[in-house]
Amino acid sequence: MSATEAVFRVFRGGREGGEMREYRVPVSPGMVVLDAVHWIQAHGAPDLAVRWNCKAAKCGSCSAEVNGKPRLMCKSRLDSLPLDRPVVVRPMKTFPVIKDLVTDVSWNFEAAKRIPPFTPRPGVEWKYDQADADRVQEFRKCIECFLCQNVCHVLREHDKKGAFVGPAMLVRAAGYELHPLDGLTRTGFLREQGGIGLCNITKCCTEVCPESIRITDNAIIPLKERVVDDFYDPLRWLWRKVTGKG
Repeated sequence: MSATEAVFRVFRGGREGGEMREYRVPVSPGMVVLDAVHWIQAHGAPDLAVRWNCKAAKCGSCSAEVNGKPRLMCKSRLDSLPLDRPVVVRPMKTFPVIKDLVTDVSWNFEAAKRIPPFTPRPGVEWKYDQADADRVQEFRKCIECFLCQNVCHVLREHDKKGAFVGPAMLVRAAGYELHPLDGLTRTGFLREQGGIGLCNITKCCTEVCPESIRITDNAIIPLKERVVDDFYDPLRWLWRKVTGKG
């Protein structure tokens, strides 16, 4: 193999299984993994399926696993990878494979529909501090790449999709719940349908986020605190018992 060539091992297959196939790809300065996949399509495997759109790390389409790490292929530079051995490209493990590197992520959109939407308090004045705006604006940076969902062990290893909505959906819920003008309480949803108690805050979701959203610290932990306050605080529990409210 020449110094300007790299070996790629790419998954080829579908729902019923598949295999890893090798391709030799010429390497030029500035190339990313997605460039290599496109070269393979153009020169050796025109039927290789891959999802992509912007190639600017803003659409979240080209999520895959590169050398075992969930990442955006358009943001994975070849000069950051060890090219003295094959670059291994697989589809995201957590979701069903449709074909080759394309997975079925539709479950995420179904989970999103279950989250109670932003609901402003009746008669609220549409005015709040910049600090409050900045707090929820971080969650708007999510590009729905679902890398955090893919790396979450609750979904990846235990397949608890029926009991846990995953970190990406908790980020969405935090964008509503922590909004200064929102009037709903979603702690019941988070505790039951959302399954927030299954998250043990390993921060693996934060580590793979291409938008550097502090998923664990700024979204999941504050939501957990609200659930604890509402359901496990002894004074609140006593108040509900005495008054029958809440």
